[in-house]
Amino acid sequence: MIQTIFKRYEKKYLLSPMQYSFLKKHLDQILQVDTYGLHTICSIYFDTDDYSLIRSSLEKPVYKEKLRLRSYGIPKDTQDTVFLELKKKYKGVVYKRRCSMELCECQRYLYNQLRPANDGQILHEIDWFQHYWHTTPKVFLAYDRIAMFSPDNPDLRITFDQNIRWRNTQLTLSDGDWGYPLLSGDQKDCILMEIKIPNAMPLWLSSLLDEAGIYPTSFSKYGFCYQNYIFPKIHQTHSLGSKIYA
Repeated sequence: MIQTIFKRYEKKYLLSPMQYSFLKKHLDQILQVDTYGLHTICSIYFDTDDYSLIRSSLEKPVYKEKLRLRSYGIPKDTQDTVFLELKKKYKGVVYKRRCSMELCECQRYLYNQLRPANDGQILHEIDWFQHYWHTTPKVFLAYDRIAMFSPDNPDLRITFDQNIRWRNTQLTLSDGDWGYPLLSGDQKDCILMEIKIPNAMPLWLSSLLDEAGIYPTSFSKYGFCYQNYIFPKIHQTHSLGSKIYA
Protein backbone atom coordinates (compact mmCIF):
# COMPACT_ATOMS: atom_id res chain seq x y z
CA MET A 1 0.00 0.00 0.00
CA ILE A 2 1.36 3.43 -0.99
CA GLN A 3 1.61 5.88 1.90
CA THR A 4 0.07 9.23 1.04
CA ILE A 5 0.19 11.17 4.33
CA PHE A 6 3.30 11.81 6.44
CA LYS A 7 3.81 13.71 9.68
CA ARG A 8 7.31 13.75 11.14
CA TYR A 9 10.43 15.66 12.06
CA GLU A 10 13.20 15.71 9.47
CA LYS A 11 16.73 16.49 10.62
CA LYS A 12 19.44 17.10 7.99
CA TYR A 13 23.19 16.63 8.16
CA LEU A 14 26.00 17.11 5.62
CA LEU A 15 28.49 14.28 6.08
CA SER A 16 32.07 14.07 4.93
CA PRO A 17 33.03 10.74 3.27
CA MET A 18 34.85 9.78 6.50
CA GLN A 19 31.82 10.54 8.66
CA TYR A 20 29.57 8.64 6.29
CA SER A 21 31.85 5.59 6.35
CA PHE A 22 31.98 5.60 10.15
CA LEU A 23 28.25 6.06 10.59
CA LYS A 24 27.21 3.56 7.91
CA LYS A 25 29.42 0.85 9.43
CA HIS A 26 27.66 1.23 12.78
CA LEU A 27 24.16 1.62 11.34
CA ASP A 28 24.55 -1.56 9.28
CA GLN A 29 24.54 -3.46 12.58
CA ILE A 30 21.26 -1.87 13.73
CA LEU A 31 19.22 -0.84 10.70
CA GLN A 32 18.28 -2.42 7.39
CA VAL A 33 18.54 -0.99 3.89
CA ASP A 34 15.09 -0.90 2.31
CA THR A 35 14.18 -3.12 -0.63
CA TYR A 36 15.10 -0.47 -3.24
CA GLY A 37 18.80 -0.42 -2.31
CA LEU A 38 20.68 2.38 -4.04
CA HIS A 39 18.09 4.10 -6.21
CA THR A 40 17.58 7.41 -8.02
CA ILE A 41 14.95 9.95 -7.05
CA CYS A 42 13.91 12.64 -9.54
CA SER A 43 11.92 15.73 -8.53
CA ILE A 44 10.58 18.82 -10.25
CA TYR A 45 10.00 21.80 -7.97
CA PHE A 46 7.23 24.28 -8.76
CA ASP A 47 7.34 27.96 -7.92
CA THR A 48 5.97 31.33 -8.94
CA ASP A 49 7.57 33.37 -11.69
CA ASP A 50 9.48 35.42 -9.12
CA TYR A 51 10.38 32.40 -6.94
CA SER A 52 8.22 33.61 -4.06
CA LEU A 53 7.94 30.20 -2.41
CA ILE A 54 11.64 29.46 -2.12
CA ARG A 55 12.51 33.06 -1.20
CA SER A 56 10.00 32.89 1.65
CA SER A 57 11.22 29.44 2.70
CA LEU A 58 14.82 30.65 2.99
CA GLU A 59 13.68 33.27 5.51
CA LYS A 60 12.75 30.38 7.83
CA PRO A 61 9.13 31.33 8.55
CA VAL A 62 7.00 29.44 11.08
CA TYR A 63 4.97 28.01 8.19
CA LYS A 64 6.08 27.20 4.66
CA GLU A 65 4.92 24.99 1.81
CA LYS A 66 6.04 23.73 -1.58
CA LEU A 67 4.83 21.62 -4.47
CA ARG A 68 6.91 19.05 -6.30
CA LEU A 69 6.50 16.21 -8.74
CA ARG A 70 8.53 13.10 -7.93
CA SER A 71 9.44 9.79 -9.52
CA TYR A 72 11.55 6.90 -8.34
CA GLY A 73 13.82 6.33 -11.29
CA ILE A 74 13.22 7.80 -14.74
CA PRO A 75 9.68 7.20 -16.07
CA LYS A 76 10.02 5.14 -19.23
CA ASP A 77 6.36 5.14 -20.10
CA THR A 78 3.47 7.56 -19.71
CA GLN A 79 1.71 4.92 -17.59
CA ASP A 80 4.53 4.86 -15.01
CA THR A 81 3.55 6.02 -11.53
CA VAL A 82 4.65 9.44 -10.29
CA PHE A 83 3.83 11.38 -7.14
CA LEU A 84 2.53 14.92 -6.87
CA GLU A 85 3.47 16.12 -3.40
CA LEU A 86 2.37 19.04 -1.27
CA LYS A 87 4.90 19.48 1.52
CA LYS A 88 4.31 21.80 4.45
CA LYS A 89 6.37 22.63 7.53
CA TYR A 90 4.91 24.21 10.65
CA LYS A 91 6.93 24.81 13.83
CA GLY A 92 9.50 22.22 12.80
CA VAL A 93 7.01 19.47 11.96
CA VAL A 94 6.87 18.29 8.34
CA TYR A 95 3.52 17.37 6.82
CA LYS A 96 3.64 15.69 3.41
CA ARG A 97 0.54 14.81 1.41
CA ARG A 98 0.87 13.20 -1.98
CA CYS A 99 -1.18 11.76 -4.83
CA SER A 100 0.03 8.88 -6.95
CA MET A 101 -1.01 8.83 -10.58
CA GLU A 102 0.22 7.88 -14.01
CA LEU A 103 2.64 10.32 -15.61
CA CYS A 104 0.19 11.08 -18.43
CA GLU A 105 -2.61 11.78 -15.92
CA CYS A 106 -0.34 14.09 -13.95
CA GLN A 107 0.71 16.04 -17.03
CA ARG A 108 -2.92 16.47 -18.11
CA TYR A 109 -3.83 17.70 -14.63
CA LEU A 110 -0.91 20.12 -14.25
CA TYR A 111 -0.93 21.60 -17.74
CA ASN A 112 -4.49 21.15 -18.98
CA GLN A 113 -6.47 21.11 -15.70
CA LEU A 114 -7.95 17.71 -16.56
CA ARG A 115 -8.68 15.77 -13.40
CA PRO A 116 -7.36 12.20 -12.94
CA ALA A 117 -9.60 9.29 -12.06
CA ASN A 118 -8.27 9.25 -8.50
CA ASP A 119 -9.75 12.57 -7.40
CA GLY A 120 -9.54 12.87 -3.62
CA GLN A 121 -9.05 15.34 -0.79
CA ILE A 122 -5.30 15.73 -1.32
CA LEU A 123 -5.78 16.70 -4.95
CA HIS A 124 -8.30 19.34 -3.87
CA GLU A 125 -5.67 20.75 -1.51
CA ILE A 126 -3.24 20.93 -4.43
CA ASP A 127 -6.00 22.64 -6.45
CA TRP A 128 -6.23 25.34 -3.80
CA PHE A 129 -2.44 25.72 -3.67
CA GLN A 130 -2.25 26.18 -7.44
CA HIS A 131 -5.23 28.51 -7.50
CA TYR A 132 -3.45 30.74 -4.98
CA TRP A 133 0.16 30.54 -6.22
CA HIS A 134 -0.12 29.73 -9.95
CA THR A 135 3.18 27.84 -9.94
CA THR A 136 5.06 26.36 -12.86
CA PRO A 137 8.08 23.99 -13.06
CA LYS A 138 11.32 25.76 -12.11
CA VAL A 139 14.02 23.25 -11.14
CA PHE A 140 14.75 19.57 -11.66
CA LEU A 141 16.73 17.80 -8.94
CA ALA A 142 17.98 14.21 -8.87
CA TYR A 143 20.12 12.22 -6.48
CA ASP A 144 21.07 8.66 -5.66
CA ARG A 145 19.66 7.49 -2.33
CA ILE A 146 20.15 4.71 0.16
CA ALA A 147 17.34 4.50 2.74
CA MET A 148 17.56 2.57 6.00
CA PHE A 149 14.88 1.73 8.55
CA SER A 150 14.68 0.19 11.98
CA PRO A 151 13.00 -3.26 12.18
CA ASP A 152 12.10 -2.43 15.79
CA ASN A 153 10.80 1.04 14.98
CA PRO A 154 9.58 1.32 11.35
CA ASP A 155 8.83 5.02 11.86
CA LEU A 156 12.58 5.71 12.10
CA ARG A 157 14.12 6.21 8.67
CA ILE A 158 17.55 7.47 7.69
CA THR A 159 18.37 8.39 4.10
CA PHE A 160 21.70 9.17 2.45
CA ASP A 161 21.68 11.24 -0.75
CA GLN A 162 24.73 11.53 -2.98
CA ASN A 163 25.55 12.79 -6.46
CA ILE A 164 22.92 15.54 -6.15
CA ARG A 165 22.42 17.27 -9.50
CA TRP A 166 20.16 19.96 -10.88
CA ARG A 167 18.99 21.62 -14.07
CA ASN A 168 16.50 24.35 -14.95
CA THR A 169 15.85 23.28 -18.54
CA GLN A 170 14.04 20.19 -19.87
CA LEU A 171 11.81 20.18 -16.83
CA THR A 172 10.12 16.85 -17.43
CA LEU A 173 10.76 13.63 -15.54
CA SER A 174 11.08 11.57 -18.71
CA ASP A 175 14.05 13.61 -20.01
CA GLY A 176 16.55 11.68 -17.91
CA ASP A 177 18.28 12.25 -14.58
CA TRP A 178 21.21 14.29 -15.90
CA GLY A 179 22.14 17.60 -14.34
CA TYR A 180 24.90 19.82 -12.99
CA PRO A 181 26.53 18.97 -9.64
CA LEU A 182 24.76 20.79 -6.82
CA LEU A 183 27.70 20.72 -4.42
CA SER A 184 31.19 21.93 -5.24
CA GLY A 185 34.47 22.88 -3.59
CA ASP A 186 34.93 21.46 -0.09
CA GLN A 187 31.37 20.08 -0.16
CA LYS A 188 31.54 18.26 -3.49
CA ASP A 189 31.99 14.80 -1.93
CA CYS A 190 29.57 15.36 0.95
CA ILE A 191 26.57 13.10 1.52
CA LEU A 192 23.28 14.57 2.69
CA MET A 193 21.76 12.56 5.51
CA GLU A 194 18.18 12.98 6.67
CA ILE A 195 16.80 11.44 9.84
CA LYS A 196 13.02 11.13 9.70
CA ILE A 197 11.35 10.53 13.05
CA PRO A 198 7.83 10.97 14.46
CA ASN A 199 9.10 12.32 17.80
CA ALA A 200 12.32 12.32 19.84
CA MET A 201 15.53 10.83 18.42
CA PRO A 202 16.60 7.54 20.02
CA LEU A 203 19.37 7.98 22.58
CA TRP A 204 21.65 5.45 20.85
CA LEU A 205 21.45 7.43 17.60
CA SER A 206 22.13 10.74 19.31
CA SER A 207 25.19 9.25 21.00
CA LEU A 208 26.45 7.84 17.70
CA LEU A 209 26.18 11.25 16.02
CA ASP A 210 28.06 12.87 18.90
CA GLU A 211 30.82 10.28 18.65
CA ALA A 212 31.22 11.00 14.92
CA GLY A 213 31.10 14.79 15.38
CA ILE A 214 27.98 15.04 13.22
CA TYR A 215 25.70 18.04 13.81
CA PRO A 216 22.43 19.13 12.21
CA THR A 217 22.37 21.74 9.48
CA SER A 218 19.71 23.75 7.71
CA PHE A 219 19.89 22.50 4.13
CA SER A 220 17.33 22.55 1.34
CA LYS A 221 18.35 21.13 -2.03
CA TYR A 222 16.05 23.51 -3.89
CA GLY A 223 17.01 26.39 -1.59
CA PHE A 224 20.73 25.75 -2.11
CA CYS A 225 20.18 25.58 -5.86
CA TYR A 226 18.28 28.88 -5.87
CA GLN A 227 20.81 30.71 -3.70
CA ASN A 228 23.93 29.49 -5.48
CA TYR A 229 22.88 29.15 -9.12
CA ILE A 230 19.53 30.72 -9.95
CA PHE A 231 19.53 33.94 -7.90
CA PRO A 232 23.07 35.00 -8.97
CA LYS A 233 22.03 34.65 -12.60
CA ILE A 234 18.84 36.65 -12.03
CA HIS A 235 20.82 39.34 -10.19
CA GLN A 236 23.39 39.49 -12.97
CA THR A 237 20.67 39.82 -15.60
CA HIS A 238 19.00 42.65 -13.67
CA SER A 239 22.35 44.41 -13.22
CA LEU A 240 23.09 44.21 -16.93
CA GLY A 241 19.60 45.48 -17.66
CA SER A 242 20.13 48.46 -15.37
CA LYS A 243 23.33 49.35 -17.17
CA ILE A 244 21.68 49.13 -20.56
CA TYR A 245 18.79 51.40 -19.63
CA ALA A 246 20.66 53.79 -17.34
